[in-house]
Order: sequence, then structure tokens, then C-alpha cells
Amino acid sequence: MFPTILAIESSCDETSASVIQQGKVLNNVIASQNVHQKYGGVVPELASRAHQQNIYLVVNEAMQQAGITSAALNAIAFTRGPGLMGSLLVGVSFAKGMALSLGLPLIEVNHMEAHVLAHFIDDPKPTFPFLCLTVSGGHTQIVLVEDFLKMSVIGETRDDAVGEAFDKTAKMLGLPYPGGPLIDQYAKQGNYKAFSFGDTSVPGLDFSFSGIKTGVLYFLRDQKKIDENFVEKNLNDICASVQYQLVKMLMAKLKQATLQTGIKQVAIAGGVAANSGLRNTLSDVAQKEKWVVHIPKFEYCTDNAAMIAMAAHYKFLANQFCALDVAPIANMAIGNIK
Repeated sequence: MFPTILAIESSCDETSASVIQQGKVLNNVIASQNVHQKYGGVVPELASRAHQQNIYLVVNEAMQQAGITSAALNAIAFTRGPGLMGSLLVGVSFAKGMALSLGLPLIEVNHMEAHVLAHFIDDPKPTFPFLCLTVSGGHTQIVLVEDFLKMSVIGETRDDAVGEAFDKTAKMLGLPYPGGPLIDQYAKQGNYKAFSFGDTSVPGLDFSFSGIKTGVLYFLRDQKKIDENFVEKNLNDICASVQYQLVKMLMAKLKQATLQTGIKQVAIAGGVAANSGLRNTLSDVAQKEKWVVHIPKFEYCTDNAAMIAMAAHYKFLANQFCALDVAPIANMAIGNIK
């Protein structure tokens, strides 16, 4: 049986719903939250309130676009974690209420596993096993993917995620939230060799990015003592130099992982996977190393319900359902959902 599933994503500040039918994603409805911009980051309480306002409208829109009624559904899927607890509660509660009222089974989905499985929404699809670099505001991981529902983390950040390093750097530069995409934009016009930021790598396949943030902080402090308009005069070059160092660190660990595992099927996922510097560098390295690379569409890099739907599809086929008393988990690791 190939099911029809409604999927809900509410892990952070995007309210999203998607319908998947016979393994094909029919839509991907997303409501963004602009309320956080003036605070320079996501405010959890405001995020959960916005989810409450948006979730019914988003789910209704997804159902209408798909041209189906609730009677056509075989299951309801939702993001259980990781994410902001208040945001997750809204999605989990809505999914549980809908499943209970319709007498449908529930499917819990790990948000980070879903990012990996976003590669199976469209062709070409990866073959197993493959390595996936999952990079976002909250996570930086190298995941060994052996099957749709069998994956393990072989390297991860010991402190900050690379997405946080991008966003915090942007904030220090006076750029509005979310600043990561703006750094990418300005970097395209800059010279990545203009400034040097030290490599803060740690042994093995793990990452560390807290030192980069500290290095940028002190660098800007010292330069502003000499010229208070330093940032404005050198914005493009600063962005290019920081982005170059962060991408260089990511690629070094990914290359090391391919050498250790012998795997040459490589994918990237998560919000930072939309970064053009990372995409271009990955393509260049892939040619030299003879990797087969998979990069998802931009809309499937950021938080979205289409990836939740795809993960739910495979969990449905494996009869992996959950009980109605399920609760969200803010800090959920890959491999925690069975």
C-alpha cells in the first residue's frame, strides 16, 4: 500500500504542511514569521504564538492544493524534534488532535533525519550508502546513511553550529536577521583572501566553530579602533573571508570522512546547504575527488514539511507508528526515533 500522508513541520519559525501520495510530494506550503527580525533572532514565545495562528491555515491550504479531503488520508505525520519546545508543541498537538478525530495513525519524524531524506523528493536520488553533511543554525553533522531509516552521526560540532557562526558574524557586522544569507550575498562581491581567520578544527571528524566567532569579534574590535567605518568600507571582503574559512573547515572534514569510509556518494542538507559558497566548493571538490554529489533544491534546504512527508512515507511502509501520548523532544539525536 502506498499511503497518502499529511505532514506538519513546526520545529522553529516556519509553519509548514505537505501532502505526499504514493511516494510523490504534492505540495510544500510554508508560512514564514517576520516578527523575529527586529530582535535579531528567533524569540521562542513569539514563534509558538505564530505557529498557533498559522497552522490551521497552512494545513487547510495543503489539503486544498492536493485536491483531497481528510477521508483520503492514511496517516498524519509531524516533527517530534529537535527544535524549540513551544514550536514543537503546537505541531505535535495539532497532529495528535487531527489523528484522534479522524481515527488515523500518527508518525513521528526526526527533523534532522528528514533533512537527509529530502534528497529522495526529486531525481536524481542518492544510492546507499552515502554521506550527508547536515548544516543548519542548530546542527552541523556528518551522517552515514545506510538506508532510509538507518543512519548514524559519525562527526558533529562540539560547540556551535556553522549556521550560528554565520548568523552571529552577520549580527556583529550589523546585518539584519537572518544574516547568514546576507553574508553569502555580500561574499559574492568580495575577495576571500582579504582577511585571514584561523582554523579552529578539532581532531577526528568533529567540528568546532566557536573560535571563529571569537576571532571575528576581536578582529572587528581591533579594526574599528583604527577606523570606525572599517566594516562599511570592507563588508564584502569580510563576508567573503569568513565564508571561505567556514566552508573550508566543512569541506576538510567531509573529505576526511570520505577517505575513512571509502564512500564517494556525498550529499548536503539543512539551511546552510543553500549557501552558494558551499554549493560551489562542493561541486569543485567533487570533480577532483570523483564524488557523486547530491544537492537538494533551495526550498528543501530550509525547514519544510515536504521532507517530513518523505520521511513519513518510508516510516509508514515500515509500520513505524507512534502512540497518541507522544511528546516533543527538544534535543533529539539522529537514530532516536524507531
